[in-house]
Amino acid sequence: MSKEHQVRAKKHLGQHFLTDESIAEKIANSLSYKGYKHLLEIGPGMGVLTKYLLKKDIITHVIEIDRESVEYLKNNYLNLADRIIEKDFLKYNLTEVFEEQPFAIIGNFPYNISSQILFKTLEMRHQIPEFSGMFQKEVALRICSKEGSKVYGILSVLTQAFYDAEYLFTVPPSVFNPPPKVDSGVLLLTRKENFKLPCDEKLFFRVVKTGFQQRRKTLRNSLNSFDLSDNLKSNLIFDKRPEQLSVQQFIALTQLIEKDH
Repeated sequence: MSKEHQVRAKKHLGQHFLTDESIAEKIANSLSYKGYKHLLEIGPGMGVLTKYLLKKDIITHVIEIDRESVEYLKNNYLNLADRIIEKDFLKYNLTEVFEEQPFAIIGNFPYNISSQILFKTLEMRHQIPEFSGMFQKEVALRICSKEGSKVYGILSVLTQAFYDAEYLFTVPPSVFNPPPKVDSGVLLLTRKENFKLPCDEKLFFRVVKTGFQQRRKTLRNSLNSFDLSDNLKSNLIFDKRPEQLSVQQFIALTQLIEKDH
């Protein structure tokens, strides 16, 4: 695969090829590989990360929508050929491959769909015990941030409700082709032992998303659409702004709203 194709394909797909072998190996080593037999790499491109995954005691699958990249992988990684999924990760029903089996996710994610990849992972959390990936640094830091931080938001709360999030390391633009204009960051998500919330999960998602849509307002104002009783709105938690609430406080808030309806 030519460098021209790399640039053309990844500009189209919003992704950048990682060229540094040591960083690829470091990402591959970030997972524990325990508690599951299958691994899915998203957007493998020319397989710089894939080659290290294939050395692990795990059944590696890759999902890639760029046809030339798929052909390259088929020709250069013969032992992977029957586990290449030529589909769009966001649109593909992964149970066709994994059924109900657990699997981990890993990848150098296209910046323009990285948040959507995370949201799909959260939807499939019952099957995904581990997740390691490269995001735009700013997004990776947001996902891992705690309450009180300026970047703490919807991604932080929804992810940390189900996973322990750890920012691992920063990756400079110089190790990509084409180089992005910003730093990248690799994070690790490890699913919590008890990842079922003690509240209505759909309501929890709605409370978090609605609260942060007007993050400068107090929750008393930003959650107006929930038609809450005056008695509930007198609770001191409604004096706070969304970024001041921990994940546990958002769960407690959801429980209060549940009881009010």
